[in-house]
Amino acid sequence: MPTELEELVGFIVDPKPEIRALATEHLVPYSTSQPSIFKTDNLKPVNNLKLLIKDHPKIAEHVITILINLAADREILESLATDERFLDEILRQIIVAAEPNANLLSMLLANLGKWDSLNRIVNKRQSAPGELGSNDLVMNQLVDLFVKGADGTYNKSADFDHLAYLFADLTKHPEVRHYFVQKQDYDGVIPLTKLKVFTEYKSDIRRKGVASTIKNVAFEVPSHPLFFSEDDINILPYVLLPIMGNEEYDEEEMMSMLPDLQLLPPDKERDSDPNIIQTHIETLLLLSSTREGRDQMRDVKVYPIIRETHLRVDNEGVRDACERLVQVLMRDEANPANGDHAKDAGEDNNEDDDDQIIEV
Repeated sequence: MPTELEELVGFIVDPKPEIRALATEHLVPYSTSQPSIFKTDNLKPVNNLKLLIKDHPKIAEHVITILINLAADREILESLATDERFLDEILRQIIVAAEPNANLLSMLLANLGKWDSLNRIVNKRQSAPGELGSNDLVMNQLVDLFVKGADGTYNKSADFDHLAYLFADLTKHPEVRHYFVQKQDYDGVIPLTKLKVFTEYKSDIRRKGVASTIKNVAFEVPSHPLFFSEDDINILPYVLLPIMGNEEYDEEEMMSMLPDLQLLPPDKERDSDPNIIQTHIETLLLLSSTREGRDQMRDVKVYPIIRETHLRVDNEGVRDACERLVQVLMRDEANPANGDHAKDAGEDNNEDDDDQIIEV
C-alpha cells in the first residue's frame, strides 16, 4: 500500500494545474531527504517529471528543482542523462530569451554532465534564436549563452553561471577539449577565448568552473602553442592575474613580465578561493609539459609570481602545486629525466569540488 508521500507523488500528473503546483512544491524538500519515493514503479515518477519541465512556469520551477536534486542518485542520473528527448527539450528551452527557469535548467545540465555519455552534446545541433547570434551547433549556443547571458543581459531571469560547471565536466572528454581549441567558422573565434575573460569575474561559480575548464583543455598538449600565442588563446595573463596580489617585484622581474601583469594597482587582490588558485597553478604545470612552454614561462618571469603565491597563500594544496611548478621551471634542462606533468596536475580534474552534484 503506498505511503502518504508516495500518494503525493502521484498528484504531480493530476489534470488540474493547481493540484500539480501544490504537489510539486511540497515534494521539493523530499527530493533531497527521501529520493526513494520518486523511484517507485520503475522510475515512473521521474519519467512524469521529465514531461513536466514544459508545464506552467511555476510548476516547471518546482519540477526542475526536484530533478536537480534527484540527479545525485546514480540510477536517476542515468535515466535523465540518457533520455535523448528530455535532453533535447532542456537544450531547446534554455536558449529562449524569455525562459523564466533558465538558471535552473543550467544547474540541471551541470548535474547531467556528471554522466559520461553527455559528451554527445558536442555533436548536437538545433536552430538558434537570432538574438543569441550563434549558429546551429549546440556547444556554440551554450558558450554564447554563457558569455552573452552574464548579469542577465540575454535573459533577465538568468545569469547562466552554472554552465561553467557543465563545461568543466564536458572537457574531461577529448572530443570536447578539441572543440574548445578549434576556431569556429561562424564567428572566427576559438571558444576557449570566450571563457578566459571570466577568470576574475565576481561570481565564484563562474570563476571556479572556468578555471577547471581551462585546466582540462590544457591536457591537449598539441594545442599548447595556441595557448601561448597572443594571436590565438593567449591564456597566460588570464591564468596569472587571478593568482597575483598587490605584492611588489624588483624592476628587472617586473619589466620582463607580460604587459598585463606590470604595474598592478595597490588594491589588487588575488582570488579569495584557494581551490581556484590551485587550479590555475596546475594549469601552468600542464603548460610546462613541453620545453617550449617552460622556456616561455621562464622568459615572462612566471617563477617570481609563483614564489610570491607560495609565500602569501596559506593553503597546503596551493603550496604543493607551487612547489611542483617551481621544480619544473628551475630544473636543469640538460637533464633528460622529465616528469609527467599531466599526472602531476591531476588527470582530467577528477578531484575538483565542482564534481559535486548541485542541490537546490
